[in-house]
Amino acid sequence: MAVLLTLTTFSVSPTVTSADSFDVQAESAILIDAQTGKILYAKQPDIKLPPASMTKMMSEYLVLEAIDKGKISWETTTQISDYAYSISANAEFSGIGLTQSKDYTVRQLYEGMAIISDNATTIALAELIAGSEGEFVKMMNAKAKEWGLTDFQFVNATGLSNEDLGENYPEGTDPKGQDLLSAKSAALIAYHIVNEYPEALEISSTMRSELDGRELQNLNWMLPWEDTNFKQFYMEGVDGLKTGWTDEAGYCFTGTAERDGRRLISVVMKTSSKSARFVETKKLLEYGFNTFANQELYPAGYQVKDESVIPVVKGKEDQVEIASASPVVTTIKNGEEKAYEVTYHLDKDKLSEDGELVAPVKKGDKVGTMEVTYTGDNDYGYVLGKEKTQTVDLVATATVEKANWFMLTMGAIGDFFSNLFSGIADTVKGWF
Repeated sequence: MAVLLTLTTFSVSPTVTSADSFDVQAESAILIDAQTGKILYAKQPDIKLPPASMTKMMSEYLVLEAIDKGKISWETTTQISDYAYSISANAEFSGIGLTQSKDYTVRQLYEGMAIISDNATTIALAELIAGSEGEFVKMMNAKAKEWGLTDFQFVNATGLSNEDLGENYPEGTDPKGQDLLSAKSAALIAYHIVNEYPEALEISSTMRSELDGRELQNLNWMLPWEDTNFKQFYMEGVDGLKTGWTDEAGYCFTGTAERDGRRLISVVMKTSSKSARFVETKKLLEYGFNTFANQELYPAGYQVKDESVIPVVKGKEDQVEIASASPVVTTIKNGEEKAYEVTYHLDKDKLSEDGELVAPVKKGDKVGTMEVTYTGDNDYGYVLGKEKTQTVDLVATATVEKANWFMLTMGAIGDFFSNLFSGIADTVKGWF
């Protein structure tokens, strides 16, 4: 790994802002920008809480991934096991009453899972993909580790507690265990779904479907329902993603909305009621759309004044300009466009002992990175685990060819006599 040498810092005075008075009535909450991954608001985002059926977002992702990799298709069929059937037939688990010895397509089961948060259809999909729910849970935990989730625990595919599952709890898990997620981890799962498999939003925004002749009515009240009881919760652009409720979890919701090509993701956990989770989500999303915007903070080719040149040795030119290779796009709070600083980091491995590039240098060669840091208040970082900075490559803007042997020889002779005369001059000065 190359060691980076900090060359210079360029900063402007940040806009001073008071502490955010905005608050959400939930035990834990988070709001992120779905493009940049920047966290726009956070309230106890790292505490692990029961997520109830928001657990199913990870199950949904693994189904979508299996389809993407060709392991299954939307038309693949499977039947309902005794375990899944027992859950489906149990009114306490809001079972919709699936039929055994009947083929169900992946699409049918996925709609049951995503639209009405059905538990049995989720179990059936887990068994189809992994052979058993226990093996599927291993996949869930492995994917969470791959993404860098830190505050999580998956013990089943549905979000029910293992105690509720009785003797059917997944093999290899705690018989009294339950799924746990932080709001930040839930947001990161949603981030991967909407960015990698946006087709999931077509299903999560489906208001009504049917299975075995029974209507599946979406549990998301923020969709454009005709029912006057739901109209107060409607919000333009909302198209997902997952509700959740158990006695332990309270009322939870991972929401997402898109406006003018910009998407936000929100999570609220342990709100006070079924309606409160949508009220608080609407408050979060409106805050995000009204208070922040995605902007190109620095264009490609950006240079820090008076710091845009690096000396070059053994080349036909003795210096080369450097600039950012790509634009820096970030989510900026209104009025804080100047609350950022730029730092250059040169790759020490590409420099001589005297801090010079050695020819030949090609246009576009990476010579380091340009780091952009937010210097204002209330910086929550990025959901992907980046700290409070963004970086882009720093590259040479022109080619510097290596000088031929004659030029190098003459240069060496010139350096020799220059050093010689400097030494003589210093000696003479020492006589007086």
